[in-house]
Amino acid sequence: MKRIQLRSEASQALEGIALFFILYSIITYTIETLPDLPSGARLFLRYSGIVVSIFFAVEYIIRIVSSPRPLKYITSFYGIVDAVAIAPFLLGTGVDARALRIVRIFRVFRLLKLVRYNSAIKRFGKAMELAKEELVLFFVAAIVLVYLAALGIYHFEHEAQPDKFQSVIHSMWWAVATLTTVGYGDVFPVTAGGKLFTALMLSVGLGIVAVPTGLISSALTRVRQIEERSTKENESIEE
Repeated sequence: MKRIQLRSEASQALEGIALFFILYSIITYTIETLPDLPSGARLFLRYSGIVVSIFFAVEYIIRIVSSPRPLKYITSFYGIVDAVAIAPFLLGTGVDARALRIVRIFRVFRLLKLVRYNSAIKRFGKAMELAKEELVLFFVAAIVLVYLAALGIYHFEHEAQPDKFQSVIHSMWWAVATLTTVGYGDVFPVTAGGKLFTALMLSVGLGIVAVPTGLISSALTRVRQIEERSTKENESIEE
């Protein structure tokens, strides 16, 4: 029992150190993107980044060795994030994936034992699981709709603006920006047919934004109802 407790304390200590390095890594990576950074500061950040990468490489190995089921950790979400974050450093590639470590900051909830936040995360996961089939169907339909929108605007605008709507593939940027109601304005229709088609696509785009929000919201409500029903049943059994 004492051995298990010591192991748990060591794991928590490792999580705490890892959390510090995650925050440090994110801050230094962000600072490194400044264009007018002094050469001395840039050199310090570079070498400190190497130290942090070495720490995470060692931590990754420790987690594999100490895990009762190493393969489960390697193929888990956090295991994949850890591997992707350190892979460029180990392979010596020019890609910098340090910023991916920000995903691991969710471990702070477990580290600080904030149960209500853990419950919220689990609840959201259950909601995504409940709405999985609907979401997959929606995203497939959205991809088809983007293609049809690109096809339509290409038909209306290609002759009028051959430099901006060169092909259906080039038109997909307009389709994505329009259907998501972002509307950057860098590519826009000038023909009457193109404008009418755009108005139609903007109306459809409102549904593109609203549907997944509604699906997840509905699933979260169902999860809460299931939890409340389960809690009431347990209370009645105890009585």
